[in-house]
Amino acid sequence: HVQLVASGGGLVQPGGSLRLSCVASGFAVSKFWMYWVRQAPGKALELVSVYSARQWTNYTDSAKGRFTISRDNAKNTVYLQMNSLKPEDTAVYYCVRLNANAMDYWGKGTQVTVLG
Repeated sequence: HVQLVASGGGLVQPGGSLRLSCVASGFAVSKFWMYWVRQAPGKALELVSVYSARQWTNYTDSAKGRFTISRDNAKNTVYLQMNSLKPEDTAVYYCVRLNANAMDYWGKGTQVTVLG
């Protein structure tokens, strides 16, 4: 049974930091591309970051230099370290698995609110 459980969101001042965690079960995160996707109020979904099965990473332009995606295979967990947070980072953040070019499993999402 595949499951993704995201946590770590919260309320933070501009310039603050949060670390999001996505604990996976039912599959090994090391074998899939894993994404962090966010949706701000009234806006479209945005791909924030990706960690490939071969440890390649990438970020949306607005996250480069501020966010870091990482993976702990032993804990079957993907993280998103977010520093220098801005009000425009406010969104619900989802952990998503990519499988055969389809985002087939989504976590429930964790709310990040940056005051501003």
